[in-house]
This record gives sequence, C-alpha cells and structure tokens, in this order.
Amino acid sequence: MSISKFSSTYARLAAASAALLAPIAAFAQDAATTAAPAAAAAAPAMTVDKGDNTWMLISTVLVLLMTIPGLALFYGGLVRAKNMLSVLMQVFMITAVVMIIWVTYGYSLAFTDGGSLNSFVGGFSKAFLAGVDTTTLSETFTKGVAIPELTFVCFQMTFACITPALIVGAFAERIKFSAVMLFVILWVTFVYFPMAHMVWFWGGPSSYTSPSGLIFSYGALDFAGGTVVHINAGMAGLIGAIMLGKRTGYKKEIMAPHSMTLTMVGASLLWVGWFGFNAGSNLEANAYASLAMINTFVATAAAAVSWCLVENFARGKASMLGAASGAVAGLVAVTPAAGFAGPMGSIVLGLIVSPVCYFFVDVVKNKFNYDDSLDVFGVHCIGGILGAIGTGILVNPALGGAGIVDYSTADFAASYPGTATQVLAQLKAVLTTIVWSGVGSAILYKIVDVVIGLRVSVEAEREGLDLATHGEAAYHS
Repeated sequence: MSISKFSSTYARLAAASAALLAPIAAFAQDAATTAAPAAAAAAPAMTVDKGDNTWMLISTVLVLLMTIPGLALFYGGLVRAKNMLSVLMQVFMITAVVMIIWVTYGYSLAFTDGGSLNSFVGGFSKAFLAGVDTTTLSETFTKGVAIPELTFVCFQMTFACITPALIVGAFAERIKFSAVMLFVILWVTFVYFPMAHMVWFWGGPSSYTSPSGLIFSYGALDFAGGTVVHINAGMAGLIGAIMLGKRTGYKKEIMAPHSMTLTMVGASLLWVGWFGFNAGSNLEANAYASLAMINTFVATAAAAVSWCLVENFARGKASMLGAASGAVAGLVAVTPAAGFAGPMGSIVLGLIVSPVCYFFVDVVKNKFNYDDSLDVFGVHCIGGILGAIGTGILVNPALGGAGIVDYSTADFAASYPGTATQVLAQLKAVLTTIVWSGVGSAILYKIVDVVIGLRVSVEAEREGLDLATHGEAAYHS
C-alpha cells in the first residue's frame, strides 16, 4: 500500500544481484580469485522494525475502536430509543462473528493464491492460519517492509469486521437479528473476501508485471478501502433497504434520532479510529503514514464545514447531524486517496464530497422513495465513489499528489501515467465493485429471506427491536 515500498524493494534486489555477480566478475579478471565467501553474496535477511510493528499494533486497535464503540454509538444515536440496543447488539456481534470467520478461512481467501480463480479470490492454503506463527512475516515484506504476519492478520481482520457492520445502518429498525447474522456470514464469504483479494492481493515479486487481483490489475489505487469497504458496504446497504422495504410508518411518523449526543461521540470515535484505518494502511511508520494522517485530518474537517454550509444555505440552520454526516463523508472520501493525494487536494476533496452526499441524502432518496435508514448508500457508497475517482486526479504530482508506481517499467520507478489513464482505471474499479456487491448482495438477501425471513413482524417493529428481539431495553425510566 505504501509507495516507498516498491522502490526500496528494487534497491534491495539490485544490491543482492550485484553481490551475487561480484565473484563471477572477479574470476574472469583474475583466475587466482576462484570464489567469494558465500556470506558476502547472500542477500540481507528481512528483519522486523519494532517501530513499524508497534505502529501497526496501535493502528489495529484504532480500527477496532472505529467499530466498537465508534460505529455502534454513531448508529445507535441515530435510531429511535426503542431500537438503540438492537443496533449496538448487531454491530457488536458482527464484530465477534467475523473475527472467528476471518482466522478460520477469511484471511486465506483474501490473501493467498487462488489458482485458476486467482483474479477473484484466494485459496485455502492458510485456512485455520496454517503456517502462520510468530516466526512468519507478512508477504508485504516483499514490498520493502517486514511486519509479523500475525500483526497483518489482525489489522486486516478489523477491516473485515467494520465493513459488514456499516451495512446494518441501511435497514436499521426492521430486520431480524438472526437474518443479520446469517447475511453477514454469507456476505463476508462471497462478497467481502473476494473483493479484498481483487483489490489488495498482488501475488508477490513475480507478479509486478502481472498483478494477481482483478482490480489491482487495472492499476487502480485504493490506499485504505474506498472500494473494498465503503462502496462495497454502501451498495449492499442500498440493496438491503430496497429488498426489506420501508419501515412501518415511514414518512408518516417521527423517526428522528433519539440522541445526537451519542451520535456525536460515535462520530468523534470514528474520526480518531480512522487514523489507524488510513495511516495504518501504509504498513510502516514513515512519511507516507504521516501524509495519510494529515489528509485524514484536513479532508474530514473540510467536509464537516462544507456540509454545514450547504445545510445552512438549504435549510437556514446548520445541525449537529449535518456536521457529523459531513465528517464521515470526508473520512470516506479520503480513504482511497489518503496516501496518494496532497493535503491541499484532500481539502478540496472534502469540500466537494459533502454537497454531493447531501444531494443524494436529501434529494435522491426522497425522489426514489427508498428507506435507507441511516444513509449508508448516500454517505458511504457515494462518498466512496467520489473519493475513488478523485484519487485518480489528486495523485498527480502537479496537484501536490505523491505520484504512483508504473508497473510497466523494469526498474519499478515512480512515474505518473496521466490523469485520464488513472481516472479510467479508477472508474473500472468503481464499476466492478458496484456490480460485484450489488448482484452478490441481492442474491444473498434472497437466500436469507427464503431460509429464515428478513423482516420482523409489524407488532415487533412497533414495540421496538430492543424488547421484541432481545428482551431488554437500552434505557429505563
């Protein structure tokens, strides 16, 4: 994920090659010199930098903070009081279940060679973490950084947990708890793990000229998960909201958030945790992690300001809900660009994303009359699309971007292939994600509906899912 990894890898390979060839050249010049010590010819062994590993351990915990309690409180505050506990329970249990699935077979499907299906999904060679222990390094070490593979497993596990948890906001207040859990098990298996493989699996040094994952092979850039996480979850949320139908009393009863205080706390925890999400995706503690960090600061701030300005112009008042929504939209948009754009470009991205998301939340949703309860599609999918496409523009060094690696060159030198070329690659990635997630999610929702049903009864919905589903309440008078 880090740009610097490729050039540093080449430097190591070149040094090793020179060392290996030195004895041969010496023999040709002087027959008396018959060989060089084997130790001198050996390539230096990759070693773990304790600072890099420390940063990745911290980043992993920060991403967990995004999910529980961050996302749980953000969503929980946005629903009615009678459904608060149900949202907390859904997010909490999704996190627990996906962790088990990830170490059982998810990591293997996402980050191993899949043979004939390798463009789409990995295999089972590391199922049950076979071959992964305290001595193995993540395969990312071949890009110039070495971290314990167990650290990499944990870091990517937190991404796998938060992505399906994002989806539940789209159909909050009306879905069966059992349906949520079954859908998530199926969805991470058949949609998320393959998507992570398509975007992030590069296959090792031999694959520089022929990347393994389908979307990776497009040359598309996704630093921390604009496609894998946000567009993917946003599309699944939209399909779910449509297939479940509207909440009982939608647009006839007041369905205002019950606690903007909790929503603000949740949004703030999301912002804090997002530094692990974005800066941690660099996989090492260097200047590109710093770049991702400052971009996460300024894009989010710009988007919060922008949403409030638009809301004040449209409605005459800026709201806390708008500020929180804008902040999340900015975080979403900068995710794919975090390590590629410059700080000024990230500010522009934040200023633009909020008006676009606001339009989809306020106009498009009402126009097409779908009930995306907490605007998962309008913020995450639309914000992710804008961020993914914007990355192709803002990566340009002429606009303050960091540039990209050109895989067509023998020396892997950083170069910029042109805005049009990169934007086209980003568009292909976006369209592939939309189709993969949209079609896959629709099929899985239908399977769950046939097997156990998706919606609770009208009586349970009116009572509230806290009592009807879990037999307890978030609050007691």
